[in-house]
Amino acid sequence: MYQYHKWLRSFHAVARTGSFTQAAELLNIGQPTVSEQVSGLEKRFSVELLHRRGRFVELSPAGRQLYEITQGLFGQEDEALQLLQSFQQRKQGMLRIGAVSPPIAMNLTYALMQRYPDIELETSFSSEAGTLERLYSFDIDVAILALSEFDQRLSTQLYRTYPILAVVRDDHPWAGQEQVSVKQISGQRVVLREPASRTRQLVEEGCQRHGVTLDCAMQLNSREAIVHAVERGIGVGFVSAVEYVDRPGTRSIAFAERPFHISYYLCCLAIRRNRPIIAELFDDSEH
Repeated sequence: MYQYHKWLRSFHAVARTGSFTQAAELLNIGQPTVSEQVSGLEKRFSVELLHRRGRFVELSPAGRQLYEITQGLFGQEDEALQLLQSFQQRKQGMLRIGAVSPPIAMNLTYALMQRYPDIELETSFSSEAGTLERLYSFDIDVAILALSEFDQRLSTQLYRTYPILAVVRDDHPWAGQEQVSVKQISGQRVVLREPASRTRQLVEEGCQRHGVTLDCAMQLNSREAIVHAVERGIGVGFVSAVEYVDRPGTRSIAFAERPFHISYYLCCLAIRRNRPIIAELFDDSEH
């Protein structure tokens, strides 16, 4: 196995970066060496791992299967080096958090800072797909996601559940009410997130259950853009309660039936669930 380690490392770097040039920079070796090692792997096992597309590459079906394995192989190697570096720097630990929602992630980060002042924390934000990719690649340690599907490679635990609220401009007919019925959405122009958004999916599912048809005036790809659109009077928006910021000119309104709610899950790779810092985080979150 050791004789193929360098070949596998070069393949993993190319698969991760999508480029022989970037892989060479990542590994700090020459591009011809990377190309030679990947080609050697393909020739030795008579398999095509990569489809060359000029300067960029795509994984073949066999390459995708191999990449799933090398993510664990070299991800754990990276984790070992980070641990050694933390010892060198006399740090008691490091935890990298990825999330789709800044407010809920910062709530967790702040709580961890108070409880574990000696742990170095790094928090980043991305889409669900981007955050999952970073988790599988060992670029982050844990993630907070509003999952619609559960992967057997992950260990997941319910973290928090929040209602989804309507957001309206302060001159909207709903603005003077504490709550409205979900049925009142009918006839309203609404502003929705992109189809992949978990908030949008839950709103659409809840409206369907209540026989409500959505009249979408605009589709946007961020919660901040939704609030700006509401502020301009384009339509009614939807955000989870934890993400709503009391912006001048807008109001949040609850629904009497509580038809929409969103659950966030604490996630890590199943093979890393018993790592000390991760295990302690999961155990603490149960209480």
